[in-house]
Amino acid sequence: MDLDHSVKALVTGANGGIGCAIARALRLHGTNLVLSGRRPETLTEIAEETRASVVIADLCNRDDVRKLMAEAGDVDVLILNAALPASGPLLDFTEDQICRAMDVNLTVPILMARDYAERMVARGRGHIVFISSISGKVAARGTSIYSATKFGMRGFAMGLREDLHGTGVGVSTIFPGFIRDAGMFHNTGVKLPAGAGTRTPGDVADAVVRAIRDNPAEINVAAFEQVAGAYLAGVVPELVASLTRISDGERMAKEMAAAQKHKR
Repeated sequence: MDLDHSVKALVTGANGGIGCAIARALRLHGTNLVLSGRRPETLTEIAEETRASVVIADLCNRDDVRKLMAEAGDVDVLILNAALPASGPLLDFTEDQICRAMDVNLTVPILMARDYAERMVARGRGHIVFISSISGKVAARGTSIYSATKFGMRGFAMGLREDLHGTGVGVSTIFPGFIRDAGMFHNTGVKLPAGAGTRTPGDVADAVVRAIRDNPAEINVAAFEQVAGAYLAGVVPELVASLTRISDGERMAKEMAAAQKHKR
């Protein structure tokens, strides 16, 4: 799908740095934007910069989700970027915290994709982009809940892509690794092991533009060692888990869980 002034896109989770980068990249191509997030004060600047309309919605609240879809109206591109970090050992989570993570990270994206896919198919045009994570391909200590949602998103997107094949509606999934300058990982302040690479919010935004234009099934936006680790995890998961344990993975898991606990 070409991006120009005739295209309307909805971006969820536009409060954060990655959502802002996606909005800027789409606006550069003339796309008309609807941005959604929970905090109006943090959406004002990016909305003004990109000349976007705003819908305030908490994706844990189904009434808010319905309001978001009603106020956004029909869109040509749906970018499901909103997510909770949900880091830490499973035994540290309450039932409500688990349900909240599942809702925001997986259930609501499925519901929104279902609603918008129906409208897009009726028009014979559209694209749905899921922002997953490299944690949707490989799990590590302290990621059981988060990885569950992101593995689930990958499976759903792959199946949906096949369901919509031939309808004119594309489906792509983006898998960011450690992102510097903005986003969940950056905000923790956790230091990576020596030699570990990062990517930028702009790299994620560029991948979104490519996904809409070329309709690939998946795009990794991660350093080589993270992509390689994700591939190996599908073949020799126990080896990858062992390597992670001896490469400072336990320290990182504890620090990230502590930094993100208040976001559960």
